[in-house]
Amino acid sequence: MASRNDHLADDLRRVLLSVPDALTLEVRGATNAAVLVPLYLDAGQLHGVFTKRQDDLRRHPGEISFPGGRYEEGELDLSATALREAHEEIGLPADAVEIVGALQPTPTIATGYAVYPFVGLIDAGRTWTPSPREVAEVLELPLDALRSGYARRRLIRRGLPIRTDTYVVGDYLIWGATARILADLLDRIGPLLASRNSSRTGLSPSRSGR
Repeated sequence: MASRNDHLADDLRRVLLSVPDALTLEVRGATNAAVLVPLYLDAGQLHGVFTKRQDDLRRHPGEISFPGGRYEEGELDLSATALREAHEEIGLPADAVEIVGALQPTPTIATGYAVYPFVGLIDAGRTWTPSPREVAEVLELPLDALRSGYARRRLIRRGLPIRTDTYVVGDYLIWGATARILADLLDRIGPLLASRNSSRTGLSPSRSGR
């Protein structure tokens, strides 16, 4: 990883769950799955990398999510699942990712997955190779803009109205399990975002914990 990310990685480790601790947490769901939460720093601003899923997929069609999928037998652990899926879905090699921690696992309500999120630091300016079968678009969204776009909104899903936490940036709507993962991320790194101009990495190492 580039040296400019060294302080950022330390900052993130202070506020995220460790990977071993996250793997011990249990969450409701018949199938274990993992997602990678790729972050990068550009011009002092943290960005997250998301995928917009193809509209013809059987599960979660057209939704915005982090790259991820089901655990496969023989994988070292769920963090390996997250790295494999990111490579398959957006062409992000495992050796281009520095796993710096994890977030609280969350269930998917409709599809019965127990989703374990792992936060990975990458370099800015990557060229993506999205899987044409799964990924309609790769999105790089500033975390400040996502935080500003938060609201509880009324959505219609499967013909039923629901009120739920959402994040909107431009034409992009994030809700469901991805919104819950994003909320945990923003809660943990909020103090870092607020002080992003106070160090050479754009984030401050002065505060630890949530």
